[in-house]
Amino acid sequence: MNICIIGGSGFIGGYLIDLISPTHHLLNIDKVSSLKHPDLSSVGCDITNYEKLCQSVPAETDLIVLLAAEHRDDVSPTSRYYDVNVEGTQNVLKVMTEKNIHNIIFTSSVAVYGLNKHKPDEFSATDPFNHYGKSKLEAESVLRRWYDNDQNGKSLIILRPTVVFGPGNRGNVYNLLEQIASGKFIMIGNGNNKKSMAYVENIAGFIAHCINLNFKGFHLFNYIDKPDLSTKELVEQSGLALGTKTIPFKIPYFIGYSVAKSLDIVLGIVKKKNPISAVRVKKFCATTQFESSTIHTTGYKPPFTLQKGLEITIKSIVNEKVTKFIK
Repeated sequence: MNICIIGGSGFIGGYLIDLISPTHHLLNIDKVSSLKHPDLSSVGCDITNYEKLCQSVPAETDLIVLLAAEHRDDVSPTSRYYDVNVEGTQNVLKVMTEKNIHNIIFTSSVAVYGLNKHKPDEFSATDPFNHYGKSKLEAESVLRRWYDNDQNGKSLIILRPTVVFGPGNRGNVYNLLEQIASGKFIMIGNGNNKKSMAYVENIAGFIAHCINLNFKGFHLFNYIDKPDLSTKELVEQSGLALGTKTIPFKIPYFIGYSVAKSLDIVLGIVKKKNPISAVRVKKFCATTQFESSTIHTTGYKPPFTLQKGLEITIKSIVNEKVTKFIK
């Protein structure tokens, strides 16, 4: 199969290319080259640029995997979420129509459900609370309209992963684990809130599984690695991976949120980003548990347990620190 991965130079893309490059013909299209797979990369292409995108996607493509997204918490202006996540998706579909490509896998997010919901699955109502979630939901609507307009011979897979972590990522979970590993972690709130997470090699494995099954029609999947851990349990699991017992300093939620909100205002005036923003505190202390009612129908078995993924990630962080110290 001829597969075009758009945004494959990022975190998930590197692991996905590892899995499918031995059995499929691949091209990775991105703004920058993949560090792991530079030989498979076409660089200098932003999905907001239709002309460049159209030039980059080969006519013989059978399937597009759309990973490219604007997802950080502190993107400014917020219109950037919609430029990339919505208009970028529209550009991809326009190219697919131009080149007669009928199959796409799109990575969305559980952010479309909102915060503090009761374990939403694929049949639950959507209620995004931030621009990232809103833009992803809007992109999903664009894809559904494309599919529903003429379903003949098409396949559309929308994948909604929970927060993805693993070696090489520098997102919120990495920051949390890095703080735990360094002994600088501060618990905001009581730590009883549950968190659904996904290990990167498992989510990449599921995308590869979907490719190999060669689905037709429309499919929607949440992706979560179980069991869900509370923030306290996550700290305990991280301590086990480090071989230590971690007892973090705790501060009440209202104090942590108020301080973060004040920093947002002060740093906003001087046009600097706040590494501990009010949005991040809110997300950290929220219960974000999700379920899937559809993944089991595919027969997928994740290769790693959640605990093993945490262990691998923690050890990679420790190794990074040792390497930097030696240098």
